[in-house]
Amino acid sequence: MNLHEFQAKELLSRFGVPVPRGRICDNGKDACRIAERLGFARFVVKAQVQAGDRMAAGGVRFSVSPSGVQATVEDLLGTPFTRAGGPVGGERVRWVLVEEALAPMQLVYAAVYLDPVNARLQLMASPVGGEAIERRIAADPGLLKCVPLTLADRTAEGDFDGLARSAGFSGEIAKSLSEVFSKIAKMAATLDATQVEINPLAILWDGRCVALDAKVRIDDSAMFRHPAFAAMSTATEIEEGDPVALGADRHHINYQRMDGEIGVVVNGAGLALATIDCLADSGGVPANFMDIRTTASSLDVAYGMELILANAGVRSILVNIHGGGMQRCDTIAEGLGIALRKAKRTPPLTIRFAGNNAEYGHTIMSNNGVVYQRAHDMGEAARMAVAASRPLA
Repeated sequence: MNLHEFQAKELLSRFGVPVPRGRICDNGKDACRIAERLGFARFVVKAQVQAGDRMAAGGVRFSVSPSGVQATVEDLLGTPFTRAGGPVGGERVRWVLVEEALAPMQLVYAAVYLDPVNARLQLMASPVGGEAIERRIAADPGLLKCVPLTLADRTAEGDFDGLARSAGFSGEIAKSLSEVFSKIAKMAATLDATQVEINPLAILWDGRCVALDAKVRIDDSAMFRHPAFAAMSTATEIEEGDPVALGADRHHINYQRMDGEIGVVVNGAGLALATIDCLADSGGVPANFMDIRTTASSLDVAYGMELILANAGVRSILVNIHGGGMQRCDTIAEGLGIALRKAKRTPPLTIRFAGNNAEYGHTIMSNNGVVYQRAHDMGEAARMAVAASRPLA
């Protein structure tokens, strides 16, 4: 789950990382009143979207008066911003953050990332921060310094002082940076975050460090440990996310539409990937990725099947299920029967059940009057599904 800047800063402040004073709003009149109460000499107005390089796209603007803040907010609201992987036409601005515009002495980069190669958290810092940080570091990799983090008792330990020194800082500034490093490391470990990024982290003339911008990503698989994020998830994802994938997620299914013609129903991400490989080996192209979680009910399975049936490009459907202790074949079969009884169209269906209650699953399918090909292994199932997807000569 990706958080908006204002949400990320709220979390940072809870962990003791200083952020600029400001307020979130969704209309120009409120923005004007907020600016009047705050009474800053200079304001920054920031569109709350997850588009890259908001400054260049006009999503970060400055004003010296409350009336100017109001005009800026009214201009920003509803403006579409395009982000990588985002919806066609851009992401609509629903909120703006009105903050004090600070005058930093230096901009720094600081972040905690989950390293997917080594499967551990890593703390990174650079003495340069702000716009185009990726290009600047790519041009000079020595600008980025890294230290590994060690998890212990829901916190993270690392050489925070050493990282500050290796980034070129000393004295009180190095001490302040070390404290920020320690706090964002603790935040990442406590919240199961795969990313806590501050860019830029401003060093002010009085030596204080303030997070001017922030990005936080929470591991979706750990959301059950953080129920308070449910409201944040609604705020960040319903507007910007893929509604099909979000609907599937709420039905305990990981679903991603693809470009092929063979619908795929599978329980387990690894089994789903193996099934897609088998289809490719047989000359087929999947129409979707599907992973039915162990927590899914038969009604959830029916919802996932309906997603596949709603795709007019699907010419055949492959069901590859391995029943386990928590997700039996009969539960999947019940869901498939519910969806197929209501279906307006029924592409050729190939089913391979194995494991817990496999035979019972086939009995349920027969009792529902479902016509299908029965496969005994994955390879045979893939070949049958591919053959069924091809038009008759």
